[in-house]
Amino acid sequence: MQANEVRETPSGGGTVLVSGATGGIGTALVEALIRKGRPVVALGRDADRLAELSDEQPLVRPLRVDLRHPESLAESVAGLPELAELDAFVHCAGVSPVVSVAESPVELWREVLAVNLVSAAELTRLMLPALRASGGHVVLVNASPGLHAVPRWSAFAASKAGLSELAGSLRQEEGPNGVRVTSVHPGGTATELLREVRGAFGRDYDPAECIQPATLARAVVDALDLPRDAQITELHLRPSP
Repeated sequence: MQANEVRETPSGGGTVLVSGATGGIGTALVEALIRKGRPVVALGRDADRLAELSDEQPLVRPLRVDLRHPESLAESVAGLPELAELDAFVHCAGVSPVVSVAESPVELWREVLAVNLVSAAELTRLMLPALRASGGHVVLVNASPGLHAVPRWSAFAASKAGLSELAGSLRQEEGPNGVRVTSVHPGGTATELLREVRGAFGRDYDPAECIQPATLARAVVDALDLPRDAQITELHLRPSP
């Protein structure tokens, strides 16, 4: 190999921690990582779906957690041997209630911010020692490109704006430690959550007109596999016409 050539990331690799692993995007990502030979610690709240992900799959370590309570995460992940060789953390978890400000109680704001933002920050904080050691990667799955000030979607929009700020600050702080940070902004993706959201807005939902979860997962894996001399800071995906 010439001195100025970039060494490609080998197949396989270190462990990837995936939050929201039982959702549409998270499940597709876990499956894509398995195909690449990557060990996965899959975080989710649905015990049955976690069991399906890990059934006869030695590469998957399921862990049931409740991201509505980020203060419990340190205890949940403490001592997991798989995380000693952590290469990446991908935050796919999210809730998306369609409710006006006037009808949003404190409990709703707490849940949305806890799942969409605070749990991402806390899991990142807990994983940073391992990610620094591995020169690892944090990927935060955000909202559609350009999402801003949507009526009846204030809690969701606010949480995703906060997630963007988390990514930007983290990139500045941890870049010198070799940690890469990517924000992923997918347009409409064919998941049950999108079906529910569009239904609440009174909009049609046609999964054939959406990004497929496997396609989004492939884009995330490609970002993770990018050679170490570069990082994708913002990845925007929109459905093809």
